Amino acid sequence: MTNENTIPSNDAGELSGFAALGISGALLKATLAAGFAEPKPIQVQAIPPQLEGRDIFGIAQTGSGKTAAFALPILSKIIGLGTKRRPKTARALILAPTRELAVQIEDTIKLLAKGAHISTALVLGGVSRFSQVKKIAPGVDILIATPGRLTDLVREGDLILADTKWLVLDEGDRMLDMGFINDVKRIAKATAPDRQTALFSATMPNEIAELAKGLLKDPVRIEVSPQSTTAAEIVQSVVLARTKQKRQVLSKMLADEAMRTVIVFSRTKHGADRVTKDLVRDGFDAAVIHGNKSQNARQKALNDFREGSVRILVATDIAARGIDVPGISHVVNFDLPDEAESYVHRIGRTGRNGRDGIAITLCDPSENAKLRQVERIIRMKLPVVADHLGSPDPQRDPREKTERHFEPANDREHHG
Repeated sequence: MTNENTIPSNDAGELSGFAALGISGALLKATLAAGFAEPKPIQVQAIPPQLEGRDIFGIAQTGSGKTAAFALPILSKIIGLGTKRRPKTARALILAPTRELAVQIEDTIKLLAKGAHISTALVLGGVSRFSQVKKIAPGVDILIATPGRLTDLVREGDLILADTKWLVLDEGDRMLDMGFINDVKRIAKATAPDRQTALFSATMPNEIAELAKGLLKDPVRIEVSPQSTTAAEIVQSVVLARTKQKRQVLSKMLADEAMRTVIVFSRTKHGADRVTKDLVRDGFDAAVIHGNKSQNARQKALNDFREGSVRILVATDIAARGIDVPGISHVVNFDLPDEAESYVHRIGRTGRNGRDGIAITLCDPSENAKLRQVERIIRMKLPVVADHLGSPDPQRDPREKTERHFEPANDREHHG
């Protein structure tokens, strides 16, 4: 085991681990003491260019290690600046889409900066504004914030960003999904013109690519390969059904008591609302989470789902990121995602910790191309366990397995 006071090196005496990336001194010791033994791929790629002052555009998922990837370079630079700060200012600003993520980021930074006399503060909606203003009044080293409340404080003169030299936008696609992009642009414009910026996003819709063009100067682009395999414990299948049939097919499936705890994924926020309303009308306890819901509404839905008072949670891909609820028995894809990688993340909510899980995808003929993309990325053909396309009766049991329900995956495009 590495002693926390020993700088890691290999047999040839060369620096290794975080030391080889340029992290040194007390920060390196704190990093090792916090349990960060070996850098993850995104840290290997992102830390050196940031230490050189470069902007970063990172495509990486939750859990990839990106917090340390942007926090360590910032800490490395701020530690040498001393403790004298200008009132109402922040040397570095990290924007996150939700309170939960902002709190997690601050916790990680405190671990990494232990003993370094780095001041941090949180600016979040739904929390006492007075206490936040008081905390940032003397100036802070690193401010972690959600865009809405931060915009209010800047507008009212309680926070000055003109001296902010480091800006991080975490989970950019989720901020887009929640309607924060205009706030983000205004905030970035208020920071120092010579700031260093890092933008991280799990996906890259056109709006995020445009945001990157406007905010980043000659960025180093980093992409960590998304997971493309699915857990062996997850039984995956496809039910062929037209969009207008899906409501009845889903309700029939959910009537089975074996479907104890279920996440239903919808591609859009509007679709998620519609599915939830239909399920409630059909007599099911269901809640919904997506980017247009308030923080409190999302948290209540999650708590109800965890506690079992709601058996079915309907979610969009981005809103569901970071959900960790044990014992989810089934994942149902009401429609296929735009990006095949999202399928892997969706069904990964079930079949955890060695438990069995079941993932069922409802597929309309118009989604055949998306289905083939999914099959390519997971390197397997998904069995068709029910076919409602030629049936006027969508009530037929979708779990019923008869010979006529199975067909080769490459024949699916001939339907409809």
